Amino acid sequence: MIRSSRTIGEAELTFETGKLAPQAEGSCVVTLGETQVLATCTTAKPREGIDFFPLTVDVEERMYAAGKIPGGFFRREGRPSETAILTARLTDRPLRPTFKIGYRDEVQVVITVLSADLANPYDIPGINAAGLAVSLAGLPFDGPIAAVRLGLIGGKWHVNPTYQDLDLATFDAVVAGRVNDQGTVDILMVEGEAPEGTWERIQDGAASPTEEIVADGLDVAKEAIAEIVDFQRDIVSQAGVKPRQWQPNPVFTDEVLAAVQEFADSRLAEALVPAKAEREANLDALKAELKEHLERQWGEEYPARSVQISPAFKELQKRAMRRRLVEEGIRMDGRKAEEIRPLSSEIGLIPRAHGSGLFQRGETQVLNVTTLGMLRMNQMIDTLDPKESKRYIHHYNFPPFSTGEVGRIGSPRRREIGHGALAERALVPVIPGEDEFPYTLRLVSDVLSSNGSTSMASVCASTLSLMDAGVPIKAPVAGIAMGLVAESGEFVTLTDILGAEDALGDMDFKVAGTSEFVTAIQLDMKVTGLPQEVLAGALKQAKEARLFILETMGRTIAHPREVLSTKAPRVVMIQIPVDKIGEVIGPKGKRINEIIAVTGADINIEDDGRVFIGSREGGGAEQAMEMIEAIVNPKLPEIGERYQGTVVKTTTFGAFVNITPARDGLVHISKLGRGKRLSSVEEAVNVGDKLEVEVQEVDPAGKISLKPVGEGWDPPEGGWPRVEGDDGGERRPRREGDGDRRGGDRGRDRGFRPRRDRGDRDRRDSSS
Repeated sequence: MIRSSRTIGEAELTFETGKLAPQAEGSCVVTLGETQVLATCTTAKPREGIDFFPLTVDVEERMYAAGKIPGGFFRREGRPSETAILTARLTDRPLRPTFKIGYRDEVQVVITVLSADLANPYDIPGINAAGLAVSLAGLPFDGPIAAVRLGLIGGKWHVNPTYQDLDLATFDAVVAGRVNDQGTVDILMVEGEAPEGTWERIQDGAASPTEEIVADGLDVAKEAIAEIVDFQRDIVSQAGVKPRQWQPNPVFTDEVLAAVQEFADSRLAEALVPAKAEREANLDALKAELKEHLERQWGEEYPARSVQISPAFKELQKRAMRRRLVEEGIRMDGRKAEEIRPLSSEIGLIPRAHGSGLFQRGETQVLNVTTLGMLRMNQMIDTLDPKESKRYIHHYNFPPFSTGEVGRIGSPRRREIGHGALAERALVPVIPGEDEFPYTLRLVSDVLSSNGSTSMASVCASTLSLMDAGVPIKAPVAGIAMGLVAESGEFVTLTDILGAEDALGDMDFKVAGTSEFVTAIQLDMKVTGLPQEVLAGALKQAKEARLFILETMGRTIAHPREVLSTKAPRVVMIQIPVDKIGEVIGPKGKRINEIIAVTGADINIEDDGRVFIGSREGGGAEQAMEMIEAIVNPKLPEIGERYQGTVVKTTTFGAFVNITPARDGLVHISKLGRGKRLSSVEEAVNVGDKLEVEVQEVDPAGKISLKPVGEGWDPPEGGWPRVEGDDGGERRPRREGDGDRRGGDRGRDRGFRPRRDRGDRDRRDSSS
């Protein structure tokens, strides 16, 4: 077993191999703090006829890693969580381009989370473990790759901060790279975001993550990546790994490429027209002609070579596109390098939606819909993250019709989850806090047409939708996708790339942000040796494009609507003392349930005394708020005030009537008879009856005496008629000789007092 540790940045990183998973071709355990992952690498023979590299990266979360038992009926891990899927994508992106061109063996990398200390995220040890496991397997690999996390805290970049450190950060980024043959670090992947609360921290004086500061952070990451790569190489050397012998399996031979080029090269210029549909139709027709020509030319050899025609034709397109761009400065659709496709935006499209926005850039079109709900609709999270719920939710859908194709529609795939997460992170910094805006927000982006950068179009559509819904976001956010073509030592940065430019180019760089700072970035590189000034220039070029898009969106809607949609629920928040929570809830929830029944409102009470009240009709929420305020800050009624009350209890001496949520009063039995003597209160009223009453007296202890008023209860002029034998309910005077039935005069002489009846006890013990 080999085990070694080094301090990288602010944390200790440990690599271990030779103990666990001995039958895997490459395996290692990587520990950061007390977060620990096991990574394994295994291979299989290549599948017949494939023209791509079949790499699979899986992340297996084990809930025991955090001392948890999984939720759900089965109490075991099921499909991967969103965090696991995003980490798998984060690992795949720098790993895949590092394998040698022409390698076709099936490769599977499995990252199993063994321990999660809820301080150090497992993505950084996971990426590093994957790079080391592949190196230990001896595969044809230009690695190792390494990754670090950067946190912009207090105006400085910190390497591998914890979750708790990031609570003070204004930017959080994962950067992965490798050391090239010249000994310098190539950045392969960047995934960054401004965390929740960034806006408030910037207002308090924290450093803003501008393009210049983000570019400086990448230099800091390079130093740490170089240390980790050196560390991995030391482990591989100690393990005595020997490179595996392999034979490149090119998807086409030079002979096939020459034949394709001879026939199609001169015709490509005419086929590459600006419109996507027409361009693809032209290319399909040209490819069909090419196949017919080669079938006649090759004769019997055609079936064996035919599988090489499509990849060779694609390579020819790539070369033609790049040559035209570098030599003429003209892109595939006729634009210049820095030019953005035509933009349009619209709001209020969906009649029943709380907010909706449509954003279109060229042939890319995204519809976003905002739905508002009570905070109890927050998404519960059952993962190894310390975060247990999510209030702002963004979902992204990419149906096959968006590219004019027929395909499967079902549960979201990894790509949809990744694009949705990127668009979500771009908006998180500007979403108002729940104290300011007490709603759960769910946004859905439906891609209706796709030709490049639908995730950044989703960011723009989300901003429009949120402002249409009346959500008081801190600032509008827009996004743009940048590309790059590196040819013969020249670097051309492209603004607003097409789908084909993404596939045939050398960089996919997505940047989202406000007019002031960056909120999210995502970078994937396909080439090495990119100068730092080229990346910094791409960030600057992206800002210029972003400002132009924000200006265009501002002409549609510049600020959030001042009033929420009438379709949205009404939610208000009040703060009550913590010691009053029990009074508001009442015994067994009786009081809070009464308020809900009367008002129809939906009420959530937090442990810190915040009360969120919502209803479809604004009046219900206001009424519930007034009833809660009356409980928390009870006000004694004044003599003469009238209330529409409810009889809540009857006794032998009267009826208790609830006049406010927190206060009852007593109507004596003598006031219920309408001039007659009643043998029981139930002859006049019963529990649940509505009764209009007037306050007659409030004693120093707060006890309230009431009398019924209104139709049928107000006495006529001269008072109620007296009935013979009726004393009006007054007590009869004591007669001589009266005494206790048990003790007679003797009992009275000894000072013995008659025992009060049950009704007297009720009257003594009742309180208002």
